[in-house]
Amino acid sequence: MKETTPAAMPPCFDRWCQRFDDIFGHLAQKREFRNYLGGLLGESERKNLSQMAENAVGVTYHKLHHFLTTAPWSFNELNERRLDVMNQCNQTKISRGFSLIIDDSGHRKSGNFTLGVGRQYIGQIGKTDNGVVVVTSHLYDGKKSLPLDIELYKKADSLPSGKDDPDFKKKPEIAINLIDKTLARGYKPGIVLMDAGYGNNTSFLQELENRKLKYIGGLAKNRKVIIQKTVDE
Repeated sequence: MKETTPAAMPPCFDRWCQRFDDIFGHLAQKREFRNYLGGLLGESERKNLSQMAENAVGVTYHKLHHFLTTAPWSFNELNERRLDVMNQCNQTKISRGFSLIIDDSGHRKSGNFTLGVGRQYIGQIGKTDNGVVVVTSHLYDGKKSLPLDIELYKKADSLPSGKDDPDFKKKPEIAINLIDKTLARGYKPGIVLMDAGYGNNTSFLQELENRKLKYIGGLAKNRKVIIQKTVDE
């Protein structure tokens, strides 16, 4: 692949990045934010740090790694700013009545240094293997699909105190947290969509009922659905 330099990015790229500059306390963080984002937008199918550093002149693996793992900046603050920026643009503005999609995604990952790694079902390959799983929320309004939030699922055996660890949350609990974030921003979904991994969970569905949210979810074939009619019907 042809090597590029960060300076080769179009002027609009830097103008967009400037909207996030006040989140970063150091010039190096602002630089690596641009380098990392530029790597994600690059032509290479592999988006790991080694490939990003190899594809661009002046970008190093260690500086990117430090930015993502050690540098003191807030992911939540960055994501909220991203959503604010997204909501200011006519093409990506969030309107009422969208579909809120809850899903989880697994990716193969080995080693002991990444939080949440363990043997679990990895949707990317369709079987159980070592990897990480994240729970996500997206919106779809009939024209566009946009990411909202993401949270890492931490397996019990990857935490010091297992299921008693304060950081342990089941996937449906994480999903409810993501839905609450959406509602707290004032976004008004018309319906919540999810697969059977959540549609089978009675507690999760009850939480949706408590929030007066309409929903459609997948169900396992061994589940029974009972429809209760009101007196008026």
